[in-house]
Amino acid sequence: MLIRRETPADVPAVRAVTAAAFAKPGTPRPAVPVEVTLLDELRACEGWLPELSFVALGDRNEVIGHVVCTRGRAGAAPVLGLGPLSVSPGHQGRGAGLALVHTVLGAADALGEPLVALLGSPAYYRRFGFRAATDLGITPPDPAWGAFFQVRTLTAYDPALRGAFAYAEPFTRV
Repeated sequence: MLIRRETPADVPAVRAVTAAAFAKPGTPRPAVPVEVTLLDELRACEGWLPELSFVALGDRNEVIGHVVCTRGRAGAAPVLGLGPLSVSPGHQGRGAGLALVHTVLGAADALGEPLVALLGSPAYYRRFGFRAATDLGITPPDPAWGAFFQVRTLTAYDPALRGAFAYAEPFTRV
């Protein structure tokens, strides 16, 4: 498996992997999961950071996974929001998601970002150092998210960074 930055040529494959990863069982095949629409909208917004969009390639050089971080805010401070994270169903449980998250966190740290926030399973994301955002004074866009809204601090993190988190604009619209 190889992890590399997404290129424009990867977009159709990323859309297909995202659609497959988020497909709901029993839903007719033409139904497009909201995560696909979200990615399309994120690519067109000012919060899109192409240097933080990565694909995982399989043995035949095909896209089997994708992750992205986009510009968010905690209070007035620029931070990152992670997601969506997608792995093709046939490749789930084989380390692609793990490699993608490690890669995007390392790249975000190298760019001097202070923290990454996400909405996801604490049991899954704990292995990457994520913890409840409220422990650090970062409040979720929806209080009902509770422990599912998490943050991972990076080298540039300052404990004075606090406040309400806001994702890139498409997250509130899509």
